[in-house]
Amino acid sequence: MSRIGKLPISIPEGVKIDVSDKNIVTVKGKLGELSQKINKDIKIEINGTEVIVTRMSDSKTHKSFHGLSRVLIYNMVTGVSAGFEKKLEVIGVGYRAETKGKLLELHVGYSHPIVFEMPVEVTAEVQQEKRQNASITLKSFDKQLLGQVAAKVRSFRKPEPYKGKGIRYIDEYVRKKVGKAAAE
Repeated sequence: MSRIGKLPISIPEGVKIDVSDKNIVTVKGKLGELSQKINKDIKIEINGTEVIVTRMSDSKTHKSFHGLSRVLIYNMVTGVSAGFEKKLEVIGVGYRAETKGKLLELHVGYSHPIVFEMPVEVTAEVQQEKRQNASITLKSFDKQLLGQVAAKVRSFRKPEPYKGKGIRYIDEYVRKKVGKAAAE
């Protein structure tokens, strides 16, 4: 069996899970509601406070869908109960970020500010202190959507390899290149 797929998923208090006839899993919690269609060959059982995911056979496709389905359900349960967050850092002289309701406004070296409208499920917080880089914290209960939004914000000004200026994840390492050597 798949090492990840065979692990049971514990259901925290306040979270409800429903499985429809067409293998659509719906998870409701205090932060929101998520639903995901799971492959028809994967069986989902709810035993008290645990969800157990099993597969029909040991074929390669069933093995791959087994682990994937378990992780998708686990991420939905974690998202509606605790939520997820991603942190980005804006590095560069004169680079700054600010939020205005559901809009994220970025000043990252272009002649105009970039205004990005956040999806309803994602919230953004900006922390900027004097002489410090701006920090953007994105929070959501949908892990997939959060990753897409964080990647989109990062794509507005990717970190460049010579000075390291741009928008990057907090834990991201940018390998710096050596500039041109002076002609002798």
